[in-house]
Amino acid sequence: MTKQINVIQRFIKDESFSGILLFIATLSAVIIANSTFGEMYFELWNKNLGVAIGDKTISMSLMHWINDGLMALFFLMVGLEIKRELLIGELSSTQKASFPIIAAIGGMLIPALLYVAFNMDDPKGFGVPMATDIAFALGILMLLGKRVNPALKLFLVTLAVVDDLGAVIVVATVYTSELHTEYFIHAGIVYALLWALNIKRVTSLLPYLLLGIALWVFVHAIGIHATIAGVLLAFVIPINSKVNEHEFVENSKELVDEFERNIDSNSILNHKQIDILESIAYKYDKVQNPLLKLEHQLHGLTAFFIMPLFAFANAGVILNFSAVSENMMIVLGVIFGLLLGKPLGITGITYLAHKLNIAKKPDNLSWNEVIAVGFLAGIGFTMSIFITQLAFLDPSVIDAVKIAIFFASFVAGIIGVYLIMRSSKQKVE
Repeated sequence: MTKQINVIQRFIKDESFSGILLFIATLSAVIIANSTFGEMYFELWNKNLGVAIGDKTISMSLMHWINDGLMALFFLMVGLEIKRELLIGELSSTQKASFPIIAAIGGMLIPALLYVAFNMDDPKGFGVPMATDIAFALGILMLLGKRVNPALKLFLVTLAVVDDLGAVIVVATVYTSELHTEYFIHAGIVYALLWALNIKRVTSLLPYLLLGIALWVFVHAIGIHATIAGVLLAFVIPINSKVNEHEFVENSKELVDEFERNIDSNSILNHKQIDILESIAYKYDKVQNPLLKLEHQLHGLTAFFIMPLFAFANAGVILNFSAVSENMMIVLGVIFGLLLGKPLGITGITYLAHKLNIAKKPDNLSWNEVIAVGFLAGIGFTMSIFITQLAFLDPSVIDAVKIAIFFASFVAGIIGVYLIMRSSKQKVE
């Protein structure tokens, strides 16, 4: 349990700092896009880059390499988080999982329905207000410091993991291009090989990652959004290590004692000591949990490079408010979905479930804090922008939706902070 708590604490720390970087990247993108460098900014992301694999060439714009390629690593991390939570975390038991799962379902369903209510004729953008940007939300909580109830952070993180799973399902089933079914067999063979590695208890990450690249290529060729390959890969990464902790401790003690016995008068290590250190290193590698190891390695990469780069590439929007007026119903659907749908869905469905004894609210979490989380979940931002790029093709519509996302996320964040500070003040009194 201590290991799980440490993982969550590290997750919160990384995602919090990432939220600050995301804000800086977003502000920079908007300023540059509306400056004299705007044309250069947009030309950069539209430059084509190609990779040849045998007789097959994959050529996409730099923007697509970021959104389809680097974001696959982000979704790999998301998949690892989902699997960890399902196996050993807050989603591993019905009692712990029911409240945040129900909250997440309400937080996805009501915003989608509100959007559709405004856009009955063309509801394809319903996925935009369903998303939650956990990095931005946790970044705000970090700035509030000790005034934030730790249970509130845990609830938000767990809810966001389920929310991410919902986003994965929506992207995989709704926002896909024309399917090329001939590549299903190729992808299926690669995925079968990945599961064979898992069944054979192969714990080295390298073969999984190499086959993961092949899986990404074939999923991309099928027409399903390539980021789904990251999630599929995450589900086959084993969580159990080859050497258990007690065995590692006993072996390490013996090796350290032997290392000490071989100390001599020389100032450098002798061959025997080097062999002992290599044995310890080998055992060290075997005792690590592959899933947690990969998740740890990806957190820094995604939090401090991939997501800020994604924000910088995608948040650049020309502040043309005529586009907003031309697409007012879409804009209203997004704003009401994020700003009202999220808190209404999260608070309403959990309150109903609590009263009907379907799920129990944690004792260390007040209803005011649940409402606050509902508003913080309305910070859609990067995930909402990601789905926007999949849902719409018209640049003017995309610009209008981005402005709506910025506005709704900003207002939702302010309300969420106010409610948390008020709740904290009431507890002190």
